[in-house]
Order: sequence, then structure tokens, then C-alpha cells
Amino acid sequence: MKLLKLVPDHTNIHFLKWRVPFYIISALLVFASWGLVATRGLNLGVDFVGGQMIRVTFERSADAPVGALRSEVDKLGYGEPEIQRFGNPNSISIRMKLPDGADRDPALSDKMSRTITAAVKAAHPDARIDGVDSVSGKVSKELGWDAFRALGLAALFVAGYIWLRFEWQFGIGALLSLVHDVSLTLGMFALTHLEFDLNIVAALLTLIGYSLNDTIVVYDRIRENLKKYRKMPMPELLDLSVNETLARTIVTSLSMLITLVALLIFGPAVIFGFTAAITLGIFVGTYSSIYMAAPILIWLKVSSKSFVPAEVKSDAQVARRG
Repeated sequence: MKLLKLVPDHTNIHFLKWRVPFYIISALLVFASWGLVATRGLNLGVDFVGGQMIRVTFERSADAPVGALRSEVDKLGYGEPEIQRFGNPNSISIRMKLPDGADRDPALSDKMSRTITAAVKAAHPDARIDGVDSVSGKVSKELGWDAFRALGLAALFVAGYIWLRFEWQFGIGALLSLVHDVSLTLGMFALTHLEFDLNIVAALLTLIGYSLNDTIVVYDRIRENLKKYRKMPMPELLDLSVNETLARTIVTSLSMLITLVALLIFGPAVIFGFTAAITLGIFVGTYSSIYMAAPILIWLKVSSKSFVPAEVKSDAQVARRG
């Protein structure tokens, strides 16, 4: 019985032939992503902006009565609520600023949540309270700073590791691909306005790890082939290396996508954003390993001499005498 092969032997796809158009497309996507973040902003969760979030599901309704809820909660005197759909059409999140003095007296926050949940249940008997999250403004600022610092440090340490493991050009290539992957994921959240909380930061860190793993596999094969085929033109050598690792890349990506798609369709709404971030990351991480991390080595002048020192004159004279 023959084993199923997703990638036939001796596959020879000329990936590097289209490196310039794909670099232009990638650059446009990165700039568009940051433009969306700057103009539309991220839908920051309570973790980052502080306040209180109450998650409600209307069990006997196909659609949540957002308009009525906004009016009912506004009448309670705690300020205008921010109500958004949360996963399914009948699930919503109610976000409120904490009342004055809540940092000093947590009882004020508890009183506000009890008042709002009681009002919602009284007006809508089928309302089910799925959770109440409360974060102070001071803690949210610290969480936001720590989260984005963790992303930045992770990317820098990854580049430093690859610099030491290979050469400095490889470190720059890995850092460029990580910036590309994280930028496109942030752009998706700015475009869709999915809630951006600490779960999404965890997804971005997971994405960095996955993208790094795929990039290192490709880089390791490139280094082996640089030592093996010293006279092969660089574009051909990169194509060869990517094709030799293509089967591993496709099998790994597909096995993860099967699980992620199942979670997207059947998983709970609370992890939808996390799952969506990693699903997109699988695609952009695989793409960047081929069209971002590899082609930049050409422009950074990587060659076989990067790993195999050129023969000096004295060694050549000794060799001829021998």
C-alpha cells in the first residue's frame, strides 16, 4: 500500500521567480494593516482599557435586542454602555466604565454589575449571564504595556537567536517575516473589530513561535545546501531548499488547520478571536517563510562563503605542493 504524498517527489516550483511582485504585495498589506490600526483602531478589551464587561446570551432569541439593551442600561445612570455582538447573533458583551472611586472601593464595581445584570434579567427573562470581568484603569495600562513589550521582546530575541544560530542576514530575514505576520494579524483585528484582549496577545506569541519554527526549518535546509552546492545560483538554491521542505510545511500546516477550523465552527465564542488569529497566522506564517524570509537573503548578499570560508592563498599553495 502506497503512502499518500501531498507533495510529489522531485517537486520543483519556482517560488523565487515571483519574489519581487510578492514583496510589493506584502509591503502594501503591511502598510494597509497599520493604516487600519491607526484609523479604525483595535477593539481593545477590558484587559487593556479598564472597566467592566458583562457577557449575556439570550437563550430563546435568535438575535440580541441591542437597541433595547442600550436604552435600558443607559437609564441606570452609570453612563452610556458599549454593546457589541459576541460570537453568535444572540450573544452580546456590555462594556462599561468603572464608576468613580471604584479603584479605592471595589464594592462600587460589584454594585454596578449586580444592578445591570438584575435590570437585564428583569427586562429579558431568557437572558443568561455568561460572565462578568472587571479591570481597573491602572491594571489595564500595565497589562497593555506588558503585553506589547512581550511581543516586541519575543521578536527581538528570536532574531538574535537566529543571528547566532546562522548569520546576521538570517536574523534580519526572520525579524522581517515576524513583523509581516504580526502586522497582518493586527490588520485583521482592526478591519473586523473583533475584541483584542490578552487571549489575542497569547495567539500572537503562538504565531511568532509557529512562524519561527517554519522559518528555521527552511533556513537550516538553505544552510545545508549552501555548503553542498557552492556554485549553484542563489535563487535556484533557495527554490531547491523551499521545495525540499515543502512536504513538511504542508503536512504541519494542514494538521493544525483541521483542528483550528473545527474550533472556529464548533468552538465556544469566547475563544473565537484566539482561534481566528492563529488560523490567519498559519497562512501568513507559511507564506512569509517562503516569500519573505527566503528571498531577502539574495538582497543581503548571502552566498556559500557565508558558511564555508574561502580558500586563502597560503592554503592553495600548500595544496598545490602536496
